[in-house]
Amino acid sequence: MAKKKEKKNVSSKPSKKQTKKNKHQKKHVKIRYGRIALAILILLGIGFILYHTLDLSIRNIYVKNNHVLTDQQVIERAQLQDYPSTVEELSFFIESRLEDDIMIKSADVKKNGLFSVTITVEENRPLFYDINKNKVILLDGQTTDGNYVVPTLINYTPDKLYKKLQKKLAELDTEILSRISEIEYNPNEVDQSRFLLSMTDGNYVYLSLNQFQKINSYLDIMKTFQNKKGILYLDSGEYFRILEN
Repeated sequence: MAKKKEKKNVSSKPSKKQTKKNKHQKKHVKIRYGRIALAILILLGIGFILYHTLDLSIRNIYVKNNHVLTDQQVIERAQLQDYPSTVEELSFFIESRLEDDIMIKSADVKKNGLFSVTITVEENRPLFYDINKNKVILLDGQTTDGNYVVPTLINYTPDKLYKKLQKKLAELDTEILSRISEIEYNPNEVDQSRFLLSMTDGNYVYLSLNQFQKINSYLDIMKTFQNKKGILYLDSGEYFRILEN
């Protein structure tokens, strides 16, 4: 009968040579980490000194696409009026501050190099002043106070037509909108959505909501009547009745 071979116990204890090698490796790792930490501290120190000694303030601010707000008003709403450090003012934060303002629909901020900022805004422009609400109605339907060169809605308008009027005014060319002085809800038996517009040049225009876009051709239409004063009926064709002096 064959005898089983006895297994020799192999010691797992590292040799003196291996222990010495491991200690040597740990020492190198500690030295390496120490050098990295020292380099980081030096860089932070240099950055701190540069930050407090160099002038890193914004030097030029350009504002684009603003028509209602002035450049200075946009800069103040962005909280850049004191020309702060360009390092502290990230584009995202400037955009957020601007878009929190009721008069600004959206904002895009870009830095040109280190010291220049370009702000492009889309304004939530005012459409008309509602005399009954004593408020200015903005492009998105919100209301605000303030003095703006906008038409005045002088009488009550049913809610359903009121919303349609807002939409139609928002679609008008801004130049034409600025030429409307007053808006009066003026229905008749035929058309319950008719309005009478008083123009800044002394003319009057009857207009239906479903044909409201015709007013965009106002200047060209009036040229055909040799710029005489009168009443333009755009709710039924393009009939013009001259008013006698």
